[in-house]
Amino acid sequence: MIDVLIVGAGPNGLMLACELALAGVHPVVLERRPTPGGEPRANGLVGQVVRLLDRRGLYARLSGDDGPPSPQPAFAFGAFPLDLTVLADNPHYVLGVPQAQLEAALAARAAELGVDLRRGHDVVDLRQRSDAVEVDLADGTRLTARFLVGADGGRSLVRRTAGIEFPGVTNDRSVSRTATVTVPASSLDPETGGLLAPGYGIVPPFQHTRTPRGLIAWAPFPGRPALLSTTEWPDAPTSDETPMTLAELRASVTRVLGVDVPFGPADGPGLLRRLTGGNTRIAARYRAGRVLLVGDAAHVHPAMGGPGLNLGLQDAVNLGWKLAATVRGWAPEGLLDTYEAERRPVAERVVMSTQAQSALIGPGEEITGLRELFAELLRIPEVTGHIAALMSGADVRYPADPADPMAGRSAPEVVVHGDRGPVRLAELTRTARPLLLDATGGWAEVAAPWRDRVDVVTGRLTGTTATGLLVRPDCFVAWSAGNADTLRAALTRHFGPPR
Repeated sequence: MIDVLIVGAGPNGLMLACELALAGVHPVVLERRPTPGGEPRANGLVGQVVRLLDRRGLYARLSGDDGPPSPQPAFAFGAFPLDLTVLADNPHYVLGVPQAQLEAALAARAAELGVDLRRGHDVVDLRQRSDAVEVDLADGTRLTARFLVGADGGRSLVRRTAGIEFPGVTNDRSVSRTATVTVPASSLDPETGGLLAPGYGIVPPFQHTRTPRGLIAWAPFPGRPALLSTTEWPDAPTSDETPMTLAELRASVTRVLGVDVPFGPADGPGLLRRLTGGNTRIAARYRAGRVLLVGDAAHVHPAMGGPGLNLGLQDAVNLGWKLAATVRGWAPEGLLDTYEAERRPVAERVVMSTQAQSALIGPGEEITGLRELFAELLRIPEVTGHIAALMSGADVRYPADPADPMAGRSAPEVVVHGDRGPVRLAELTRTARPLLLDATGGWAEVAAPWRDRVDVVTGRLTGTTATGLLVRPDCFVAWSAGNADTLRAALTRHFGPPR
């Protein structure tokens, strides 16, 4: 019997597979597509997930940079530019890699860890037993697994077949058009790389620009085709049945900006895509018996601010160690149920953020008035900091001991100064094992009965005032230097009774 069967080899399914493998559980991943998909989707990673990839040793692979990631000095919220240099502690990170590159890196890592990835395997049905899940494939094959995880996207067959409802709203008010294009050099601002639109001005790169008539975004990615996109709110619904054309996008750009902008087709195969409306939905349950959901299978929302992979990949890392602990038999009672308890509120907060941004970019003079007020608020550094924490996920705190100010939060950028010299926390968390950092030499003795599950590293700590930190495999703090009793309680609550 397979321990864990994952349906879907997108970023979330592959990340979960890697986490399980690191924890000693080797899953099977089924992917309907026979080969990796190359179609443009997400264009990068935004938020605290960039730090998480660093803590698994994946940031260097994707960025080509051996050092730690640096915060982004600017971003956008609801087509407002955010100056993040005003923040003393900027939590916002960005890694500009296309989704296809991310999937390739995760697939390579999964192969290194011995994950069984099977492409061209289409799931058509599933049934739950008390001790397992039976899965039928299109070729007539039947597989049996102790647990099944749906990482198969917003139209998840796993979610539907498991009987999990997907409440929310669907609207057809907006029409978004996107294409890969080429633009003459004379139409580019040499200082910013923005798009010159005579009679309008400069459309800045890598952010949404709103006019009372719509939204436009210009993304001149280095080393790959530039993307140009618009969003409008037409009086009548638009049909998606006819293929989108470059002429259609050109007409939309003219309506949004009020002027013509010269551009042509991309060199080689390109993207021409029209999307009407959108969905905002969260699964009624993240778990039904032995079936669980991650990523878009559990939640879909507008793409404003790019939070999708930040949310989905951290779903996978939160679930991975808990599911592995359950399979291996040391999970404390109820640990697997904390996956939904911790991650659903994060999804709800992302939905709130993306809906708010969607409202702020809408058409009409009343929205223009709202934006004028919002622009005033963004001149207050505390407001900018609040929004940066919201967009990056740095404000996430899982349920924890209220007397412990660090518990439930993402671990800080600690450096341990021990026998090996200074070592970053990111270098100690690549094995995805629970970790106790001990600055006193005394906490290690308390944790000794958990030595089969929890690694201990002793040394002077910088980057925190705590004398000890218990870090979960997902790099959230379970405990920060209370006393021996509170440490034992945290070890038991998260990692089960000692053996």
